[in-house]
Amino acid sequence: MQYFIYARKSTDDEDRQVLSIEAQLKELHEYAQRENIFVVKEIIEAKTAKKPGRPLFNDMLLQIERGVAEGILAWHPDRLARNSVDGGKIIYLVDQKVIQDLRFPTLRFDNNAQGKFMLSIIFGQSKYYIDALSENIRRGIRLKLSKGIWPQWAPIGYLNDRKTRAIILDEGKAPFIKKVFELYSTGNYSLAEIRRKINALGMTGRKDKPLSISDYQYMLANPLYYGVFRYKGEMYEGTHEPIITKKLFDKCQEVMLRRGKPKKEEFKFIFRGLMRCGECGRSITAEIQKGHTYYRCTKRLTNCSQKYVREEELAAQIKVIIQKVSLCDDWTNKILEQLEKVKHGSVQSSRPQQQNLETKVKEVDARINKLIDVYLEGNLTLEEYQAKKEAFINEKKQYQESVRDFAAGGYNRFEPAKDFVTLLNSGHCAVEEGNLESQKEFLEKIGSNFILKERRLIFSTEGAFRRLSEATPFPCWRRVEDSNLRSSYDDNGFRDRRIQPALPTLQEIIRWGRDSNSGWTYAHNGFQDRRFQPLSHPTRKLKHKKLFKDSVKHIPGCAKGDIAEIDK
Repeated sequence: MQYFIYARKSTDDEDRQVLSIEAQLKELHEYAQRENIFVVKEIIEAKTAKKPGRPLFNDMLLQIERGVAEGILAWHPDRLARNSVDGGKIIYLVDQKVIQDLRFPTLRFDNNAQGKFMLSIIFGQSKYYIDALSENIRRGIRLKLSKGIWPQWAPIGYLNDRKTRAIILDEGKAPFIKKVFELYSTGNYSLAEIRRKINALGMTGRKDKPLSISDYQYMLANPLYYGVFRYKGEMYEGTHEPIITKKLFDKCQEVMLRRGKPKKEEFKFIFRGLMRCGECGRSITAEIQKGHTYYRCTKRLTNCSQKYVREEELAAQIKVIIQKVSLCDDWTNKILEQLEKVKHGSVQSSRPQQQNLETKVKEVDARINKLIDVYLEGNLTLEEYQAKKEAFINEKKQYQESVRDFAAGGYNRFEPAKDFVTLLNSGHCAVEEGNLESQKEFLEKIGSNFILKERRLIFSTEGAFRRLSEATPFPCWRRVEDSNLRSSYDDNGFRDRRIQPALPTLQEIIRWGRDSNSGWTYAHNGFQDRRFQPLSHPTRKLKHKKLFKDSVKHIPGCAKGDIAEIDK
């Protein structure tokens, strides 16, 4: 009689259960030699027997049906089947005399009614074992989730702790992970560029293999790195140490969203998709005529009288707008230095705010518990429950990060102000570099509802940016050709094209006051009927602080006392 040797392990991972296969084959060959069993072929399979569908196992049964062999030699019946389909098929083939014998070193099988009955019991016991094991694993996973422990293999940047069964920081790779998020959040690097830079520093994944672009994409979209994780569609709070902050993670998601659907086009029209027509509401498209880019209304299914506008003219308007709310490098550094001084002196005053944040954390916890009750009562679907829970957990994570920073003394209410000042400086840099893409991105941050009408760009500003534009004592309209030109300016554009806008930098902000050597009378967008002093006046101090004070007080968390400190 001819036999197949069948050895199986549950996983195809080469690093796991290697000795299991080696031990099985050693015992089976010794048993075959001792019992004078003729082995036709040795079959080794790395596949779980929990459910049917093992290709090598099915092929072995097919060859037995064709008469290649008459029996099977395996270490134990559970190597052949742990599910009712495969176990029933083996018993059926034994009934049909297709399989004439089964040999196991661990037990004796007789091809009779009693032997088949015992074989069916062993198969049933194997199925019960795997079902009970699955239930025990699921119970362990539920326990881990309730404790905020990631229940699976640790992602890149973390390691599995065998003692606590939790994940801990991988001190070697965690700094690389943080650098990946910082680089991508700038919007200046693609995934391919980040992969090239970080892999060159020695970053590897499992089995010391270089990371692919998809690995970095998965990494940037994984919330586990800022302290929460999603398991089977539901969000959980993690107890592991985060590598990044939620704020940095959100910045990366914004960049990824902008880069998600790149448009393939022969010519890159930077401002296309930014504006809508102010007359008919249709989209603004772009085209190239005689080497110049023109933007116009699509005029789709309507009669629109709006005319073309050249990209250079549109870029000049955007430059004027950005200069109006931007900060140069010198004054950015001065303001940031002043904020640092005030921050160091305001540690004690931040305690009430810290307590307020701790109260908000408890309120979010109460809302999450109430949400669970509402879901259990059947008033919410599973999708609604998961979405609301995720929103609550993200809100709680923001409060917790703020509380932790307050406790560490590294955060106070001036952080939003610092971010605001840095953002204004980025607009200045975009103008200085002449980068139209950066100017467009900055414009989208400070405004919305962009309209193109009568060849002029109009849009809405919100929050601190609106207050900033209202509080600023410029634009100052300068003559650029000669002193005899007549200035004629209206709210939406230039009636006399000879007059061009030239906004001063912050070092050139005009001082206001009364003096016999007065300058222009400024009557647009602030300070009407006031006389401005010349920049060279030696007796007055620059009063740039009003620009910052009128804006920073609208930033959340900035108190009146802090503005008084800035005033000093």
